[in-house]
Amino acid sequence: MSKIHVTTTINGDAVEFLADPRETLLDCLRDHVGLTGTKEGCGTGDCGACSVELDGTLVCSCLVLGVEASGKSVQTIEGMATDSELHPLQRKFVEHAALQCGFCTPGILVAAKSLLDRNTSPTEEEVRYWLAGNLCRCTGYDKIIRAVMDAAAELRGEAA
Repeated sequence: MSKIHVTTTINGDAVEFLADPRETLLDCLRDHVGLTGTKEGCGTGDCGACSVELDGTLVCSCLVLGVEASGKSVQTIEGMATDSELHPLQRKFVEHAALQCGFCTPGILVAAKSLLDRNTSPTEEEVRYWLAGNLCRCTGYDKIIRAVMDAAAELRGEAA
């Protein structure tokens, strides 16, 4: 099967790559673009480790074909920090010890940012619901929820 030329925007940068029509967006990001922050946990869309935004919609990149990104915008974990400054979510995850092995962390951070981009004042219940598709085996979810809530307060300009 011949490869398809894909032109997309990833983390604000114009990107082109050749993809087999059967390759997932996850594989294209990792193998053709060199963005390895997005992880494959299950390959079936059940764990959220591969979460990215595609045209502003949170998706499991293991369930999206790479060719579907053509002409669209993709946001990955690599696009969260600006220059040498961590995004408030990333800082709060460190401060609250909301990560351990780090395998699920990129997907959780992308999902949490997607929530806070839509709702800067989520309730704890809303955060838990939004992140329900992201599984972690190493740390307690309470630390993750506290980190997201603290980041939301910072983004609103409130003191923690």
